[in-house]
Amino acid sequence: MSQSHDDQEYGLDTLAVHAGQVRTQEGEMSEPIFASTSYVFASAAEAAARFSGEKPGNIYSRFTNPTVRVFEQRIAAMEGGERAVATGSGMAAILAAGLGLLKSGDHIVSGNGVFGSTAILFNNYFSKFGIETSYVPLTHIGAWRAAIRPTTRWLFLETPANPLTEVADISALAALAHEYGCLLVVDNTVCTSALQRPLELGADIVVTSATKYIDGQGRGLGGAVIGRETEVGGDVYGALRTAGPSMSPFHAWLFLKGLETLAVRMQAHSANALVLAQWLEKQDGVEEVYYPGLRSHPQHDLAKRQQRGFGGLLSFEVKGGREAAWRVIDQTRLISITANLGDTKSTITHPATTTHGRLTPEARAAAGIKDNLVRVAVGLENVEDLMADLARGLNGE
Repeated sequence: MSQSHDDQEYGLDTLAVHAGQVRTQEGEMSEPIFASTSYVFASAAEAAARFSGEKPGNIYSRFTNPTVRVFEQRIAAMEGGERAVATGSGMAAILAAGLGLLKSGDHIVSGNGVFGSTAILFNNYFSKFGIETSYVPLTHIGAWRAAIRPTTRWLFLETPANPLTEVADISALAALAHEYGCLLVVDNTVCTSALQRPLELGADIVVTSATKYIDGQGRGLGGAVIGRETEVGGDVYGALRTAGPSMSPFHAWLFLKGLETLAVRMQAHSANALVLAQWLEKQDGVEEVYYPGLRSHPQHDLAKRQQRGFGGLLSFEVKGGREAAWRVIDQTRLISITANLGDTKSTITHPATTTHGRLTPEARAAAGIKDNLVRVAVGLENVEDLMADLARGLNGE
């Protein structure tokens, strides 16, 4: 699919394989890796025209690289955005968006259930530059409205939230944001474009960690900011060009390969996670299971309307507090004890002491993260093997 094609003609699965690719004179089937830091100009006049933006083309791989550009065009097409900017990690995506779109004196309203590092970025670093953040319960629209100030510029959320899988009503929050002249920024890492397209539901900006499901095999770090040309192609791109939280060409190539199989993997992750969540609900040692695919989930109906699948992330509370939660984790032999998610291999972690361990106890309590909570990112193994692996700790073996 060359750049002359209209991406709107194609379905998501086709975009995932073809969008953005323009073959070189070598006629390659797979996208090449352009491992070059800089590019040669035909003349001083051409160099000046490219640096000024008068003429498009490659300048320096911090902000113009052909492999990275294919990834940006492909993920923008898959998310339904006009423009994407690729970054060195998912957190770098949030940082680049903030650098480009926020200023001193601005205010963010964020859902409580954001990733721990996101909260630290807002609380400890954005605050140094005079950007304040307020946190509200993710699913309470009235609380969002009450928290908005004249200086509010972003409503920020993850949905489903990590680790409790709460689901926010993106359309309702988009309407609220636009009523007050704010941007709705949605972290779409858990679902990816294969299961959810926030821009179609009214969001202005999508941020995502390509490190997770987009790569899918735990090999590379990366992220992206997707949205309109005005915000993303202007201010966010300008911040990346200057500050340099850039994606490497090699990682862009890895993520291109990941995007090609993203849809089928996300359906498989979702299928495994649903079976495992239903099994966990029946276990005597489990107090509560959090997974949007369960009918017991408070936002199950919303997730069915808003998403094309329920994703691979679930969590559950174990009877017996932190000691019991750690026992479940430590008794696993197949599931890897790591805080990453989105891998073909299932992973398990204790959020209160890992992903959200840097938050204050009060902040963890507000987010609903208890000491007996265990998070599992369900991989692509045989789900019966995963059940057996968790059963050892749950049964006190």
